Amino acid sequence: MSEQAPRLGLVAGEASGDLLASLLIQGLRQRWPALRTQGIGGPRMQAQGFEAWWPSSKLSIFGYVDALLNIRELLSIRRQLGNRLLAERPRAFIGVDAPDFNFGLETRLREAGIKTIHFVCPSIWAWRGERVHKIAKAADHVLCLFPFEPEILHKAGVAATYVGHPLADAIALQPPRAEARAAMGLGEGDNVVALLPGSRRSEIGYIAEPMLHAAQLMRQARPELKFILPVAPGLRELLQPMVDRLGQGLNLTLLDGRSHEALAACDITLVASGTATLEAALFKRPMVVAYRMHALNAWRMRGKNYLPWVSLPNVLAREFLVPELLQEACTPKALAREGLAWLDDAERYARVQARFHEQHLLLRRDTARVASDAIAQVLGA
Repeated sequence: MSEQAPRLGLVAGEASGDLLASLLIQGLRQRWPALRTQGIGGPRMQAQGFEAWWPSSKLSIFGYVDALLNIRELLSIRRQLGNRLLAERPRAFIGVDAPDFNFGLETRLREAGIKTIHFVCPSIWAWRGERVHKIAKAADHVLCLFPFEPEILHKAGVAATYVGHPLADAIALQPPRAEARAAMGLGEGDNVVALLPGSRRSEIGYIAEPMLHAAQLMRQARPELKFILPVAPGLRELLQPMVDRLGQGLNLTLLDGRSHEALAACDITLVASGTATLEAALFKRPMVVAYRMHALNAWRMRGKNYLPWVSLPNVLAREFLVPELLQEACTPKALAREGLAWLDDAERYARVQARFHEQHLLLRRDTARVASDAIAQVLGA
């Protein structure tokens, strides 16, 4: 087949998937300028010309409880999307993360003769290793973000390529701290803490309040601190009442999006576990990782983890580079204590920044080019 531009179906859930998919689409357009992409996506993907049949916010769900509450709508969307993709027959389908939604869809499309590619290997090395069998059934090829993942998949008979992480290419090795601060009206000598309580509504409900309480405790210890809180699209109406109630006296600025600008500008961050922890590491920002979820979700997950770490910087380092405060440990007092500890230990601060730089170099692989090469091979292009 020639290098004629293909038409691809994509599904990306929530803000992190939207970001990863947008960077992938941007890279694919360098190879195929007339590329057409359609399916489920968010504003970043749409800015790259993606045709969104449903918004990615429809998939912004975490945990068993949230999934059960929304299962009817999710299954309906997946069925309708599958029908439309089977009718339109794209050259391939790329499922970006969202494995619980995408694997079933990919399996259906693959059985109907459509090539399927899954971008972002599920954390089978961390928990739920049995999902490798679902991957083998669903995907013709897996694009892996981390270097140790292809070997695990190859052992299960799954074709896979390490493509690095697109964020490592998109984020500068030296973060633009001065420019970001100037854009926010912050001074060079200001002490700035970024609060990142997550991009899902359920995360905000469990994590934002402890973070705001922690910010108050940090301000009491260091009144000069300034706080910035980037708000994911569609979540301001949820966060604003919390800030009005708990942010009194805080020197706190809410930002519409601009999470990367916030990470470039801050000194440290309190951050919800997930892709944002890797983003913080790529911006070389020491962090305190926080996570809370519904008690039933926590009970089901407890004991299933294969690793002692949950945040990506710690998983890559194979040690606790940064503190993780999960579930009952995620208290305002603990968050404040660990956050202040970073500000009070310059040697530790510099040491972890050096480790983050090493991780950045490891993940910087020109992901768009490597991924497009792998996708072209799957297409036979």
